Amino acid sequence: MRILILGSGAREHAIVDALLAEDAGHEIVVAPGNAGIAAQVETLAMDPTDGVLVADYARDHRIDLVVVGPEAPLVAGVADPIRRHGIPVFGPDRAAAALEGSKAFAKRIMEAAGVPTGRSVHASALDEVAAALDDLGAPHVVKADGLAAGKGVIVTDDRDAALSHAEHYLQQGGVLIEEFLSGPEVSLFFFADGHDVLPLSPAQDYKRVGDGDTGANTGGMGAYSPLPWLDHDFGSEAAFVDEVRRTIALPTIRALEAEGTPFRGLLYCGLVLTPQGIRVIEFNARFGDPETQVVLPRLRTPLSELLLASAEGRLGGMPDPEFSDDVSVIVVLASEGYPENPLTGRELSGVGAPLPAGVTITHAATARVGDRLLTTGGRVLGVVATGTAFATARAAAYTALDGIGLEGGHYRHDIAERVS
Repeated sequence: MRILILGSGAREHAIVDALLAEDAGHEIVVAPGNAGIAAQVETLAMDPTDGVLVADYARDHRIDLVVVGPEAPLVAGVADPIRRHGIPVFGPDRAAAALEGSKAFAKRIMEAAGVPTGRSVHASALDEVAAALDDLGAPHVVKADGLAAGKGVIVTDDRDAALSHAEHYLQQGGVLIEEFLSGPEVSLFFFADGHDVLPLSPAQDYKRVGDGDTGANTGGMGAYSPLPWLDHDFGSEAAFVDEVRRTIALPTIRALEAEGTPFRGLLYCGLVLTPQGIRVIEFNARFGDPETQVVLPRLRTPLSELLLASAEGRLGGMPDPEFSDDVSVIVVLASEGYPENPLTGRELSGVGAPLPAGVTITHAATARVGDRLLTTGGRVLGVVATGTAFATARAAAYTALDGIGLEGGHYRHDIAERVS
């Protein structure tokens, strides 16, 4: 199969790795890719948000499947012209991608689908924000209504800080003030074909920049999968997944279908396990980063089959994907100043050194200039370790990370620390 993948991050690198592991002779092109991806497959300097350009390229080069990685191209509607050319595309069209592109739209769909979530108020002016903060109480949760690269959310007891955050994002559109939901968070992905869904294995990520969940929100500083503690809380991981499928994922996909906006792609369910039950914090319209990097290495079912079946509306009747019993951990290396003001253009060293068994590196923001490997963004790369136990996987990941040099680089030291 000839596959075009859009994106340049570690999520797309993980997708490439999973497809290459099938050993099925896929021809893979990634636009635009990064240094790590370019070392494995063909990359193309093409704007992934330019739907007409992407669609024409896919048609002219006889692409069998387009996989859209990041949220920006989806919200920009890149999938629409590709589908008009009759080319299968894994990723929702512009209308359905509003599930991630607009928090207000997502809340409306949740209400229509009867999906359990917290109370919320959409505000377009600062006085409306203030009233909603007082109504819902502290801790205050304020979210940018549109895309914000994982950094548009603040959770704080400081009312002035909440107002300041809202004021910043009101300049870009509305904001959502939400009820604070307390409990452990879980990321659970579903393949969706517009009518049916199939689940992947749950993961948990770490959003705060510092150890002990301190500091600013980020796009994600690490993750692990599976979640053995679900067995205690729900009897089994399978029981948890089935409950989310029945009460959240399937009703959401069917609600979008009923509105005439079928969702074909990856439904990301960001969940919190409250004392009152499972609640949705957010939906995304694509694979999560860094959770994808720990979920896909455990996937035994060929990824290409699931991507294509989703794109072509053929998930109905297919068995759930199979996963290995291995565990997987990722630790993200970030640039100095991330997430507020990351310093880029610095050289990485040690990336090409031999790695411990079961360890791989997924590049997120790297470019090769001559013989030098340079950083191009905040989250630079992820060290992924897969093994039979979390303790050994963690040790292998941190051992590999210790061998990588980046001036001012930083990472969390507590990823999966409490998991056994």
